[in-house]
Amino acid sequence: MEKPCTELSNPAISIIENVLHFKAQGHGAKGDNVYEFHLEFLDPVKPEPVYKLTQRQVNITIQKKVRNWWERLTKQEKRPLFLAPDFDRWLDESDAEMELRAKEQERLKKLRLESQGSPEVIANLRKGYLFMYNFVQFLGFSWIFVNMTVRFFILGKESFYDTFHTVADMMYFCQMLSAVETINAAIGVIKSPVIPCLIQLLGRNFILFIIFGTVEEMQTKAVVFFVFLTWSAIEIFRYPFYMLSCIDMDWKVLTWLRYTVWIPLYPLGCLAEAVSVIQSIPVFNETGRFSFTLPYPVKIKVRFSFFLQIYLIILFLGLYINFRHLYKQRRRRYGQKKKKVH
Repeated sequence: MEKPCTELSNPAISIIENVLHFKAQGHGAKGDNVYEFHLEFLDPVKPEPVYKLTQRQVNITIQKKVRNWWERLTKQEKRPLFLAPDFDRWLDESDAEMELRAKEQERLKKLRLESQGSPEVIANLRKGYLFMYNFVQFLGFSWIFVNMTVRFFILGKESFYDTFHTVADMMYFCQMLSAVETINAAIGVIKSPVIPCLIQLLGRNFILFIIFGTVEEMQTKAVVFFVFLTWSAIEIFRYPFYMLSCIDMDWKVLTWLRYTVWIPLYPLGCLAEAVSVIQSIPVFNETGRFSFTLPYPVKIKVRFSFFLQIYLIILFLGLYINFRHLYKQRRRRYGQKKKKVH
């Protein structure tokens, strides 16, 4: 609502019992005069008018108590002579409904964002969670690698045969925690493909929990040392690389190591895993562990070593899949850029 005037001063504006009261002194064409009017609204309004005084007019803003369409502004049917609509701001019923609907949708959207958290807050929480996960894994695998390395320099080859009893608990922890990485890939927390993560998780845990964990004879073999060493040597470069990525840092040396050390270590690790499976086959045949006999009328004994032989094939197939995935990553990072033809 606007009230045109000239050199208006000291306006008194209030709403009492749903009636707008306006009184002010101004200098117009007829000299100094007192301008005054009263408007009783059709429906209830909020009794807190807001006004802004300019050199030409007074802008008065009044809010309805209930957002709905009014047939007219004043309670009296006949419009006062001094009152005229501002067609620049005029809304018909359909326009008003659209405006109210848009405002309501904006309000609901704001409430939804407040309840869910702003995208920036969610992104920071995600980065913090991933940083801590990678940090914990880095500490775990670093402890394994340092422990094995120090013991090797002190004890020499003798350290090979009690590696499992020395670092197995920490390896159990790290490998169980690595399941989180596969879950993160599956639900979209990280952009890594699920299949390579799942292949590595299942492959390592099969070796750790089945081949080493259930067969005491395997726990004192030297192959355990080489399996654990290749696993930890890969991860002590991979996890700090991911940690720095969470805080948008790129250390070139670490990045190069992350995309390079796997080239010799993945095949060596796969070879060590294959040796451990081959060495365990006679033990499983002798003990009969995990072997079973098919029910009548077949009555054929199925040895667990049969599945281990199948696993050897799957092991090298998984190596090919992961090696191909890592090679593509390295090529995207360090691949030769095509020269532009001028």
